[in-house]
Order: sequence, then structure tokens, then C-alpha cells
Amino acid sequence: MALIHLIYTSSAATPLADLELDRILESSVRHNTQQHLTGMLLYAGGNFMQILEGEEAAVDETYNRIINDPRHTGILLINHQPIMQREFFKWSMGFRRKGKADAALHPGYEPFFERGFDAASIGASPGLGLKMLREFALNQR
Repeated sequence: MALIHLIYTSSAATPLADLELDRILESSVRHNTQQHLTGMLLYAGGNFMQILEGEEAAVDETYNRIINDPRHTGILLINHQPIMQREFFKWSMGFRRKGKADAALHPGYEPFFERGFDAASIGASPGLGLKMLREFALNQR
């Protein structure tokens, strides 16, 4: 079976408190473990950017679930392509909240931390979304 990765951005339909973000993460870990998916979720400024890796059917089913989740709005697909191997294999779902402190450490990404993840900007620069996800995965606990 072929592996794929899928990267998307979305906005939270309503502001999310840390407790709600923790619930989303717990649910994602549980679901992704069952579906043998791996990935990384970034949250900044009320917006998400996520990569999912795994068998195409499982990734597509999960993405369709996200599309129909009322907590997400403005969902935009950035990348959907075959991969040779997983890059985020350590996590059923890595997670990072990004904020002003991260902007100082990663000045090139500062606009994304203040206003969230703009899919048009990320999509206009091929590989930018994956590069950001990779970089923040390196610092994941």
C-alpha cells in the first residue's frame, strides 16, 4: 500500500482555550493510533496547520472527518502526495502551540505566529509548510 502525506491549514471556528486544544490533541492521538497515522499539528493565532502521513485511504478518511468538524473553518489543502517513508514517525500526533516567543526564535516565520497560518502564502512557496512542520518537529518532546 502506498504512503501519502497531506498538509492543510484551517481556522478555529471559535477561540480555543488550552483545555479544548488538549482535548483535540487527545482525540487525534487516539484516532491516529487506531488508523496507523503519524503527523504534526501546529496551532498559532487561532489557526492550524497539520500534516498527516499514512495509507492513502486512512489519511483521506481523516481529512474528510476534519472537513466536517464544526470546530474548523476555512480549510485549505496545501499538499497531498505520495511519500517513500514517514518523516513524523515518532508521533501519532506531534503538537506545538506557536506564539510570540517562537517568533523571536524563528524570525522568518514571525508573520505566521502573529496572524496564524495563511494557506495562500504557504501554498505560494512550494515546500514551506513541510519545512515549517519539520523544523518544529525537531524541537518536539
